[in-house]
Amino acid sequence: MVGSEQHGLKAHSDGGWSVVPVQVRSERFSSYDVADFAKVGGREAVWKLTPVDRIDALLHGELDGSRYDYEAASTEGINLSWIPRTDARIGTAGVPEERGSANAWTNFDEALLIEVTGEEHKVINVTRRDLGTSPRAAHVVIHATKFSRGMVILENFGTAELSENVEIIVDEQADLTVVSSQEWADNAHHLATHFASVGRDAKLKHIVVSLGGEVVRINPSTHLNTQGGDIEALGVYFADAGQHLEQHVYVNHDAPHTKSRVTYKGALQGEGARTVWIGDVLIQQSAKGTDSYEQNRNLVLSDGTRADSIPNLEIQTGDIEGAGHASATGRFDDEQLFYLQSRGISEAEARRLVVRGFLVEVIQRIGNEELEARLNDAIEESLNKSQALSLEVR
Repeated sequence: MVGSEQHGLKAHSDGGWSVVPVQVRSERFSSYDVADFAKVGGREAVWKLTPVDRIDALLHGELDGSRYDYEAASTEGINLSWIPRTDARIGTAGVPEERGSANAWTNFDEALLIEVTGEEHKVINVTRRDLGTSPRAAHVVIHATKFSRGMVILENFGTAELSENVEIIVDEQADLTVVSSQEWADNAHHLATHFASVGRDAKLKHIVVSLGGEVVRINPSTHLNTQGGDIEALGVYFADAGQHLEQHVYVNHDAPHTKSRVTYKGALQGEGARTVWIGDVLIQQSAKGTDSYEQNRNLVLSDGTRADSIPNLEIQTGDIEGAGHASATGRFDDEQLFYLQSRGISEAEARRLVVRGFLVEVIQRIGNEELEARLNDAIEESLNKSQALSLEVR
């Protein structure tokens, strides 16, 4: 019966057993071992919005967990190395709650460690290109030591069949920014869970940018388990025709006077473009004085698209500073378009300006001018591509 309880089965008052979906995030089963998870059928709560048939190899197949090539310039105060599975830091930031994450955890050989030290702010770009079309597992540990300051940019390009876990450990009074940019090729599939543990009076800014790939699902999970921890979780995404871009954001307030701000914004254009955003915030009894707010905004640019936006807030104590959430999905504002066109701007250019203005709120908060400029260019390219396809259809 214990195994049944782990997988969402609960006893009824009459003593019988029936499948009862877990309704709250705090009760989800977790394990490092993929064998502890049932096969994914697509009806499970955590997978029902995902095209699981397109990522079957990452969920149920064997994964190559060997080292891969990456590019990174030598940066003072940031050290990169491969570490064994037995390293004490591995497993300290979180535990997989679904089969994709557990499969990657079970199959990786070594983890790539990115260690940030020193109080001077520093930036490093870690770039992966063309990881191939064979299913692969990966594990990354980003460790910001006590009082350290830095930004780690994880960039992804080209082909990939990748399932991975990223552990982010932010020690006491450290200030770390982590950017994960998915600009994969059109046929790439990428599953990733980012686990973050934020120390006392430490701050993490976590940013997810998803612009490329056929199926990309990034799940950031932050545990604020020490007093004064602060997380700013940002995301921006642009789905073209046939793309599925998905994010499950989880913030677990588990200590007094912690703070979280979650802002994700996305745009969709083209037949079959699909985005999913799920935002879970848990405020435990131990989290007195919590200050939390999450929001998601989606801009629909054409017919044939779908955006799912599901905010969830679970509060177990009334002694908080504040907690709230907001979600909205809408089309272009015709008045905005009319105003711009009345000033002599073409409809195509007006649409481009509105989209860039909508998404720039998140991009300009990254805090790195070079990356912000490149992402703006990538969004411009996506808009041009989508408009060109739209003209062909007409």
